Amino acid sequence: MTDFHVHTNFCDGNGAPEEYVRSALAKGMERIGFSGHGYIPFDETYCMPKHAEAYRAEIARLKEAYKGQIDIYCGVEMDSFSDEDTSLYDYVIGSVHYVTVDGKHYTVDHTEEIQKNIIREVFGGDAYAFAENYFQNVGEVVERTNCDFIGHFDLLTKFNETGNIFDETHPRYIAAWQSAAEKLLKTGKPFEINMGAISRGYRKTPYPAIPITTWLAERGAKFVLSSDAHSPENICYAFDKWREVYEKIAPIESFCPKR
Repeated sequence: MTDFHVHTNFCDGNGAPEEYVRSALAKGMERIGFSGHGYIPFDETYCMPKHAEAYRAEIARLKEAYKGQIDIYCGVEMDSFSDEDTSLYDYVIGSVHYVTVDGKHYTVDHTEEIQKNIIREVFGGDAYAFAENYFQNVGEVVERTNCDFIGHFDLLTKFNETGNIFDETHPRYIAAWQSAAEKLLKTGKPFEINMGAISRGYRKTPYPAIPITTWLAERGAKFVLSSDAHSPENICYAFDKWREVYEKIAPIESFCPKR
């Protein structure tokens, strides 16, 4: 019972960190890690302020206040384009939330309408060029962030569970994610199995998709469960259900920061 992908009201989550700690204790958790979004200079809509001293101070206070009851860690979710000193944190999640064209950044997971507009207006209606751009950034996420595990590998599918935007069995889509996955496998970093889109009503299945997880597992990938909780009640969301599903594919590790 551990969860290391958690967002509070210091970034785009709901609820103060202490509310999450109390929820974690009520669920019998052994460890919890907070992972506020690292500062992104071109998009301040959901990240923490630059430096985020107040966030780190509050997590430090909670570590002391709940010592002996639960282990608390102060992490950061670093986008590939985040601007943050990660030496100040116990661990780092490496994620990609943007595609990049001509030096401009476009979010992939804000709304379905925005994603469709980006595909139409920036990529000329070519959804697979959009996917190729996204996965090119994903393939570089460990190099860019020096992360401890890889966040929501196929986040671009957030609005695509019915295949209404692109075909996830299309050869170009498969080639794009496999190219990124091959680069990341060489780093040895675990991939998270992320419940965030399920708990917030966007999807019925986690990231990565099971075909991707199966392909990764066959090549020795490691995995950790993450809730990507944005409210206290969603810590460890649906872990029991999806642990059973994914452990038929690959062992699930218990992550613990080593920094």
